[in-house]
Amino acid sequence: MAAVKDGKQTRPYRSAVREESARRTRRAVVRAAGELFTARGYAATSLADVAAAAGVARPTVFAAFGSKAALLRQVLDEALAGDDEPVPVADRPWFRPVWDAPTQGAVLDAYAGVCTLIGARAAVAFETVRRAADEAPEVAELWESLLRNRRAGARMVVERLTSLDGPLRTAPDTERAVDELWFLNDPAHYAALVQRCGWAEESFREWLATRMREALLPG
Repeated sequence: MAAVKDGKQTRPYRSAVREESARRTRRAVVRAAGELFTARGYAATSLADVAAAAGVARPTVFAAFGSKAALLRQVLDEALAGDDEPVPVADRPWFRPVWDAPTQGAVLDAYAGVCTLIGARAAVAFETVRRAADEAPEVAELWESLLRNRRAGARMVVERLTSLDGPLRTAPDTERAVDELWFLNDPAHYAALVQRCGWAEESFREWLATRMREALLPG
């Protein structure tokens, strides 16, 4: 409730400088956590380790995120989105080409580009979560939510495809189309072919677009 003095309400004090300082601190903590979780693993990294790497006190980290699992989720969210703004992936400017594409093939080409971008940003974070899920129940739920979110993304793209002219290869079984696109949108493919095998990103994007077209569109 706003403070009252001499019968007049006053607005709660907010300092832009303080808010920006807090945001910089959060960014430093998320960056340090991402590096440590990747290098050491989730189980071997403590909040105290993250605080030391970020140059802040452990209570600061706990106050900002509440738990190590919540911090890992934030690392992943920012890797996926590219920033810390609370904007859904589907509403991001870099996802817009999927909505604007005029044909089914163009939709899948655009979506392959989105998957390539996400792979570049988040493949390492996805693998970190996958490994941690085997050791920590609280991370296992995060991993399951990732699988569900990827499937929801695949379904969204399939629905976009079915809104355009032409049947899908799997018609009328749209669930099969969702299954196949969910399999193909896994950042692990980017990790394997680009990060491990050394493919150029454009080669990977073209390969992925071709696989998506083969799986979902009639020959």
